[in-house]
Amino acid sequence: MEFKTGTSPYLPVSNDLSRLMLKVILGLIPGALCLFLFFGWGVITNLLIATATAVASEAAMLRLRGKPVAPALGDYSAVLTGLLLGLALPPLAPWWIPFIGSAFAIVIAKQLYGGLGYNPFNPAMVGFVVLIISFPLQMTLWSPPSGVEGETLAFTDTLQLIFTGVVPAGSLLDSFTMATPLDTAKTQLGLNYTWSEIVNNPVYGSFAGHGWEWINLAYLAGGIWLWRRGAIHWQIPAGMLGGMFVISLLFYVADSDSFGSPIFHLFSGATMLGAFFIATDPVSAATTPRGRIYYGAGIGIIAYIIRTWGGYPDGVAFAVLLMNMAAPTLDYYTQPRVFGHEKE
Repeated sequence: MEFKTGTSPYLPVSNDLSRLMLKVILGLIPGALCLFLFFGWGVITNLLIATATAVASEAAMLRLRGKPVAPALGDYSAVLTGLLLGLALPPLAPWWIPFIGSAFAIVIAKQLYGGLGYNPFNPAMVGFVVLIISFPLQMTLWSPPSGVEGETLAFTDTLQLIFTGVVPAGSLLDSFTMATPLDTAKTQLGLNYTWSEIVNNPVYGSFAGHGWEWINLAYLAGGIWLWRRGAIHWQIPAGMLGGMFVISLLFYVADSDSFGSPIFHLFSGATMLGAFFIATDPVSAATTPRGRIYYGAGIGIIAYIIRTWGGYPDGVAFAVLLMNMAAPTLDYYTQPRVFGHEKE
């Protein structure tokens, strides 16, 4: 009997790109579900619009470039870009916000550089930064989280506001929108309120923002699952969370009336989403073991600086893009010594 065998390797490849992207998407589910429970139907709308736009933009650009469409869409990288952007957007933002941001992320930040593997910047964060700089008013339309005073919109009212811009009859826009905990803290610290006075606001929970603390815990759980499954390395999340913890602890110990606690910063805004799902992008992040630690620490420190002294309440997106520029230099100076060779 004749047997035919293929060429080596004979073991199946378990870490191909599509499986990696699917793992990251699965890791996002706890945080996305928690975000929906606290902020309502606008979260789902953002995810659907951003993801559909990302996939359509990817397909259109691939056709224009004469590249095969199906294999590229099958790696789920466009889907992941849309999901990450959608999760970062305010739930009551008009429909064209996720559309513009997602299209810009794919067309400009990804495909014009040559597609996946050639983009020096994280596409989702490029789209987010373009939106927050260009449309600052629309990027503040956060509804009060469930359990905080304010009007929560029903499903049909949410769609009416998002797609038509018409406020539901008998309601005022200010009655169902509010500043995020990070934005509230920045504003009130500027008005010389002490930190102990600020956290008495109903928008704050046990150790961070009401709702936000649970959302970040859910992203943390999903991130740990990703690490345990081998989808990400531990250095970048540890570096980012460690860098943010250390710098926030130093300022909090020096003046606890004027600076937020380290726990507040770790579980507020996009900290955990950024640490485990955005900063760990294998294309735009540092790749050497030591480089990943420095890369993550830089993101954590820069994000804290922007939160505390910058013009935006959360600085994770800006910090990621700044460290994307530094990633090649970090890799160059942190290359491990090749076995059998002396260090130069």
